[in-house]
Amino acid sequence: MTCYETLFVVKPTLTDEETAAQIAKIKDVLAKEGAELVATNDMGMRKLAYPVEKHARGYYTVLFYKGEGTVINELERNLKINEDVMKFLTVKYTKNKELAQFDKLVAKATRQSEAAAAAAEATPAAVEATPAEVEATPAEATPAATESTEA
Repeated sequence: MTCYETLFVVKPTLTDEETAAQIAKIKDVLAKEGAELVATNDMGMRKLAYPVEKHARGYYTVLFYKGEGTVINELERNLKINEDVMKFLTVKYTKNKELAQFDKLVAKATRQSEAAAAAAEATPAAVEATPAEVEATPAEATPAATESTEA
């Protein structure tokens, strides 16, 4: 089975539930076609390089999967007819260096999703302590940045 990565951008006007439904719909297409979904990287709302369909932002999602070449035809057909998907790109990994990079990207996406799940399970007391730590970090970083500019 060949390794693939598909990045797609969903319209920013959708609610969180609608965005999750669109992502689930694409994952279902992969499952129906017999592809093995290895990892998912929800990159979130990001600014686009240029306006697409009069939108300056979009919700980015990357799917890492293994499957046959026929999976791509059905997946891209579904992405094309989906009005909520603005752009998509599929990359095929075949060479040894590319496969090593694919494994690194999968590992990174897995770590990020595990960290997000752990943060979601955090207690409210721990969440309240986090902003105080965040406020302290920029104050400490500012003198170091000033010293490096003066040198």
